[in-house]
Amino acid sequence: MDSKKRKADPRSRVDGNSKRQKGKKQWSMPRRDAAEPRGIQPGDTGIWATCAMKKEGKSVAELRDLFHEYALKLYGVDSVSGEAEKDSSDEEGGGDIEAEINKELDAIRKPSGGSLFTSVRLETQCLIFFKTRQPVEPVSFINTICKDAADGVEQKLCRFVKRLTPITATDKATERGLDAVAEAVLAPHFHGEGKGSKKFAIRTSIRNNKEFTRDKLIKKVAAAVGPGHKVDLSNYDLLILVEVYQNILGMSVVGADYDQLKRYNLEELHGFTEQDASTTKQSKEEGNIEKPRQADPGSRGTFEIKEDA
Repeated sequence: MDSKKRKADPRSRVDGNSKRQKGKKQWSMPRRDAAEPRGIQPGDTGIWATCAMKKEGKSVAELRDLFHEYALKLYGVDSVSGEAEKDSSDEEGGGDIEAEINKELDAIRKPSGGSLFTSVRLETQCLIFFKTRQPVEPVSFINTICKDAADGVEQKLCRFVKRLTPITATDKATERGLDAVAEAVLAPHFHGEGKGSKKFAIRTSIRNNKEFTRDKLIKKVAAAVGPGHKVDLSNYDLLILVEVYQNILGMSVVGADYDQLKRYNLEELHGFTEQDASTTKQSKEEGNIEKPRQADPGSRGTFEIKEDA
């Protein structure tokens, strides 16, 4: 019997081990880039950007640098860590040793807030989206960048970026989602005591979505604005931007300088240098860039109401 045991086929032991191994739970380390959801989620705030064809990767890198520059400038915050810049006075004078130790322990215990700007991978060419988080307020943030560009302030050059569109709130691209976003975004500007009568216009962009039409969006948003306000397409006080992409709808309200700032188009605000023009000409010949005057991807419209006679 002992000899038979010794002569047993060794594969039986392997098979037995494999069966036991199959019952074990397999663990895998999550990828670092899996920390953030890939898609745009209801409740996100952010910034849309259009860019030259096949230049999405370079545009994301350049915009990230530009946003980092302005996060430090406007909020004193590192856009990558989400933490305030250290005051040089904190590094000087030594201070209380116990207080310094407690400070370091607090920093260890406190979880990192993460980046202020997270790019989202999209399936549409020439289109980029950055999720933002506090303290970034997309409308004032982009308005400041574009004002500086118009005033000739030196800033990180985004060679292939075209239009920037801030988004204050998002929800699912449904009628209920539109109502929720409109209530959240429009109320601070149009509703409540002391708001007064405002002249306004609405501009829409619809990409890869068949649920909404321009007319449908216009009627719903106009109804949400409510009575007491007047439509003025050229001399508006406030402009409502509505962006629909696939199953996500976003909205923001910008000021009267939107058209003066070239509709937040960085390419037009910076203009072309001779070097830029040469690069653009070469890129056009290679078929890698849109024509300078080509419309942004998607359909855009301006809200217009015909008053009854």
